[in-house]
Amino acid sequence: MSGPEASGRAALAYVESGLVRHSAEGGAAPALAEAGAGAGLVLMAGERVVLRVAADSATVLLEPGAGARAGHLSHEVFLGRVAERPVFAASVAADIAEMFPEPDYRAVDLRALASEGRVATAELGLAATAKSLLAWHARHGFCGRCGSPTTVGAGGFRRECPACGLHHFPRTDPVAIMLVRRGGTCLLGRSPHFKPGMYSCLAGFIEPGETLEDAVRRETFEETGVRVGAVAYHASQPWPFPSSLMLGCVGDATSDDIAIDPAELEDARWFSRQDVAAMLAGTHPEGFSLPPATAIAHLLVRDWVEGRL
Repeated sequence: MSGPEASGRAALAYVESGLVRHSAEGGAAPALAEAGAGAGLVLMAGERVVLRVAADSATVLLEPGAGARAGHLSHEVFLGRVAERPVFAASVAADIAEMFPEPDYRAVDLRALASEGRVATAELGLAATAKSLLAWHARHGFCGRCGSPTTVGAGGFRRECPACGLHHFPRTDPVAIMLVRRGGTCLLGRSPHFKPGMYSCLAGFIEPGETLEDAVRRETFEETGVRVGAVAYHASQPWPFPSSLMLGCVGDATSDDIAIDPAELEDARWFSRQDVAAMLAGTHPEGFSLPPATAIAHLLVRDWVEGRL
């Protein structure tokens, strides 16, 4: 893939990592304490990732000894290898980030990390994997079947119940996000928590037993009263807040009238290509804007404006 479409997808945060994953089927996993000086450690301090800073760049891959500086590590996991380098992840208390003083270190929220552009694109995906996996461990310390404490297995890609033998695996929550179009217009909405003037694609979690296509139709109707017919998949993006997968789609509306659900949206309206092009350029006369290029909503809207959807 090359050209504008390739560059648009390359801008998406968290989609690249270069990680050869260990996974639950990967056999025996090494331990951080035995991995040697060449290993890398992704350290999460609460919701922030600790960066090693040098001049105008930064990295999420710390030296293994950084774990000793932090003291007690929670939920150590073996993520896999990057260019044959073993990579681990671990979490520490949020306030422990003070043990990593600036300017040599920083602790940054993953959203800010994506917008700053100071780390390599592949490291964003690595940090997203670490954050999602560690968040799952923090929430699944007990067996959902018998309530007994679980232990870490498969290097961290599994939790095991010693009491009843059940294996638990990391979960990803699928989310449908859709560019709904009709004629030369597309449907965008804004939630109350958006910054002033920002509109985006509609989105919602896929429910058990539901297809991706039906989730697009249901969420669009529930939030705006607009009916959708044909639906097609376009692109995806991991979203580690805490562990979702955004499934980007395009849907063809079969009705026009909008009746928003005020519990979900503050506003929704049909925008022309000219309107959306101005929003992308930052020149809309009413000051309307869109999510940044790091978000899949931006890709969906841009690809529609430029004729790829």
